[in-house]
Amino acid sequence: MIDAWRLMRGSDLIGTLTVYEVDMPIFLCDFSPGSGWEPVRPLFEAWAQVQGPDPDGRRTTAALKPIFDLGLHLVPVAGGERVDRFFLRIDGDKASLRH
Repeated sequence: MIDAWRLMRGSDLIGTLTVYEVDMPIFLCDFSPGSGWEPVRPLFEAWAQVQGPDPDGRRTTAALKPIFDLGLHLVPVAGGERVDRFFLRIDGDKASLRH
């Protein structure tokens, strides 16, 4: 199992995700922002605000599309294969990751 991931946008470090618990298929993580966090933070804050039912999916889509458009990827801190397809929610210093 991977214990920590670097969240990257190109060569910019957005932040580090350190797994503290697994609730399959979700990895619960502590989030430490990197130098590339500030420009993308508002997008993740908007996504964190999407709560409760979303019957037609419009709120979810409106919040997620700009994040997907960033072209983010994950790199295991200890080495390994890059991951390009994942679902991530960051709320303050906590994150949930599914890949």
